[in-house]
Amino acid sequence: MKSITINGSKRESVGKAATKALRNAGKVPCVVYGGDDTIHFSAEGNEFNSLVYTPDVHTVVIALEDGTNINAVLQDIQFHPVTDEILHIDFYQIFDDKPVTMEIPVRVVGNARGVRNGGVLRIIMRTLRVKGLPGNLPDFIEVDITEMKIGHKKYVTSVASDDFTILHTDNTVICQVRTSRTAIVDEEEEEEEEGAEGEEGAEGAEGGAEGGEEAAETPAES
Repeated sequence: MKSITINGSKRESVGKAATKALRNAGKVPCVVYGGDDTIHFSAEGNEFNSLVYTPDVHTVVIALEDGTNINAVLQDIQFHPVTDEILHIDFYQIFDDKPVTMEIPVRVVGNARGVRNGGVLRIIMRTLRVKGLPGNLPDFIEVDITEMKIGHKKYVTSVASDDFTILHTDNTVICQVRTSRTAIVDEEEEEEEEGAEGEEGAEGAEGGAEGGEEAAETPAES
């Protein structure tokens, strides 16, 4: 999984007055949980752009001024209800040998057969909650929909991996192809009809050939 670096400074004061002063200076107060100690730090607001304003998921290296580097993942974020300014961020410290739980984006690939026949693709799960060692977690989970017909569904079991555990029940649907007014209701019936038409055409051709043979055997009247 990709990682980004955030440069920050430890916070000595964590009261309301100190937090307000940080925000007025364009900085974001943050907290890191999950380690031996809870770490309070702050960073410039633009440090978080590539972490927050993206559909991708990353691990984070928090580089503090004293030379400390902390590996973490985004846990929670608070925005101002009017301006959408970042007010506060919680991180969770991670370790190479300890499993971590994350929301991993789902990436759909392929052109579903059912969609080509007029159906509509509905994506139900755009992220999946998974658990695994940080080094084994993917940037995204790929779902191939190429062979999906109208009425078909993709379940989380179709993207299971030995590298991580999906924390959803086996009957959780990732996506499905639903019918629409313009869709061919039953693709299999369509195939059967096409096959039947081909057989009828072949029978007609055979009948025509037999008729021609009979005509050739009938003697011409003089």
